[in-house]
Amino acid sequence: MAWDEWEQLKADAADRQSTGMRLNQLEPGGGGSAALPGQTGDLKVNHSDLAKIGSQAHTLYDDLWNKARVAIPSSDKAAGDLSGQGFALGGGLKHVSNRWDEQLKSLMDACAHISNHMQVTKKVHAGDEHYIQRQVSSIDALDAGFDERVGEPGKKNPAYEPKK
Repeated sequence: MAWDEWEQLKADAADRQSTGMRLNQLEPGGGGSAALPGQTGDLKVNHSDLAKIGSQAHTLYDDLWNKARVAIPSSDKAAGDLSGQGFALGGGLKHVSNRWDEQLKSLMDACAHISNHMQVTKKVHAGDEHYIQRQVSSIDALDAGFDERVGEPGKKNPAYEPKK
């Protein structure tokens, strides 16, 4: 690669970087607008959404198991035959077969991880939601008892009055 070509590629990359992703900041000059509280919705995920994602991941895992790994034994056999006949191509085919097997296992592991994770995510988050609700309700009860603004200064706090 010629030096001029390298410099041109660096300049092109620098030009593209100005429109690239920005994290934790807005573009200088007011190029964006931050959402005000209450203008954005809450993140809501229901069980059917998680189930669909998990199901798709499981289906992909099954398809990879049934279809993609079929090529490995035949490729290994062909690599052995070619190597046995003295062809250098046999070693190359064996290398490709090994890499295919490694990548396939990695992809299948990722699919299994996604599928398993989606099965437990809803349960975990439901437990978190109940925990947060319990904590917030106990804070409300504490506020009623300790907040001096509930009663007039110097007077007994009505939160401690017996209920009528």
